[in-house]
Amino acid sequence: MLQSGSGSRKMEPNLHQAQGINHMNRVLAYARFVTENGRATVHLTGEDWSVVADTLFHMETPRELVPEAITAWRLVPGERAMELTTADAVIRVEPF
Repeated sequence: MLQSGSGSRKMEPNLHQAQGINHMNRVLAYARFVTENGRATVHLTGEDWSVVADTLFHMETPRELVPEAITAWRLVPGERAMELTTADAVIRVEPF
């Protein structure tokens, strides 16, 4: 019998977070083809970039919902860009 507060239930993302996670997976898939010397730049539409930014920086998204390949993330100070760090690369994500 499960008691209240026990168990390992994974939080379900809301629609906005689910879209952000989908965009992050697309960024990871594309970055594999454009990575050089451990760095890649990927462009998203302004709207898609904002959804990813919301998911990572404004919605208190639990770590377990972020794609496992992304080990760290940050906004680039003074720029409209973010960096996603993986084992193989630092991926700069910019809106176009």
